[in-house]
Amino acid sequence: MATAEIGTPASTGVSAEAPARPRRLRRRRGLLGGGAALVVSGGGVVLAVTGLYGGDGKPATRAGAGTSLAAVQQGPLSSQVNQSGTLSYAAGADGSAYPVINQARGTYTWVPAAGTQVDCGETLYKVDQKPVILFCGSTPAYRNLTEGNDGKDVQALNKTLVGEGYADRSELDPDSHHFGAETAQALEKLQDKRDADVTGRLDLGQAVFLPGPLRISKAVAKNGTSAGPGRSIMEASSDRREVIVKLDASQQSEVKKGDLVQITLPDNRTTSGVISRIGTVVTSSGKNDSGTGSATLPVYITLKHPKDAGTLDQAPVQVQITTGGVKDALIVPVTALIGQAGGGYAVEVAAGEGGRTRIVPVTLGLFDDADGRVQVSGALSANDRVVVPST
Repeated sequence: MATAEIGTPASTGVSAEAPARPRRLRRRRGLLGGGAALVVSGGGVVLAVTGLYGGDGKPATRAGAGTSLAAVQQGPLSSQVNQSGTLSYAAGADGSAYPVINQARGTYTWVPAAGTQVDCGETLYKVDQKPVILFCGSTPAYRNLTEGNDGKDVQALNKTLVGEGYADRSELDPDSHHFGAETAQALEKLQDKRDADVTGRLDLGQAVFLPGPLRISKAVAKNGTSAGPGRSIMEASSDRREVIVKLDASQQSEVKKGDLVQITLPDNRTTSGVISRIGTVVTSSGKNDSGTGSATLPVYITLKHPKDAGTLDQAPVQVQITTGGVKDALIVPVTALIGQAGGGYAVEVAAGEGGRTRIVPVTLGLFDDADGRVQVSGALSANDRVVVPST
């Protein structure tokens, strides 16, 4: 009888934060006796697991032609969901781009090209050769700002001034909502550096407030055209790299914020990431010819090493989300499982010489979708050999 040893992968993908207790995947528990199929992969991989029974209703041995033996492993195990995704630059919370709304009057004399990155406190564009400066905040520009004003827009102004080095924290509180003399002094330094009129005040039309830094994704206005208040002149995203995955809604319970991710880039290099948020709006793809449809929701993944992605934008990638892990488990190939007539699962274990085997009931734990392995508990030990179909 041929023996096929199943090795342990070089990298298990189990993090220090992996839960010690396995999470059961309910959709995998639909295995029925006698030739049912067991779905084990979030990416759609299906492994057939056949339950064989004798005339007395007890499982018959499968050892013999067409089978081999695999060793029971002991060690760490992780479960993954495999999906395709899109690598791009992060946009707004709803996934749309940020519109850049102009409030100045005159003529556009400089508009950045698509792909330009603009940091907080830098010139975003120019009207009549005067800079319109980006301040990083969520409240749009709607008024003149001067000493004595209070509000969230003033807080964004103070935070940008301190963050970009125009004032020390000891001089100006970056979380302050008040426009005081310290704000005016720091603003004058910024205006001087950006070749703006040094006034210590910020008139409507001299600034744009948006979450930033920004990356220009599309420019609408062109140099030499007329500038008017309230017009969208360009679209932008953040400069953060992000992967968006359209996850099947049925898998929502399997992933959570903070799950670790391995991302395979178009050139087959890999980089790591983490799930930063999971969308709540489900999108339906509509019904297919069989009358069924799929529903998905977006999962947003932040890259741990953004430079690994280079300048790729809207690039297809493959992701492997680690959804759980155990540090010490007994592990068998999924193909070793056999369904029992009364419900539950078992494995067939080599009992000695002459091809004798015994049936051992097992309880299932964590599934490793990527490598087709499963955690089991029962009357088994590491290095026991279980019957699997030959490959």
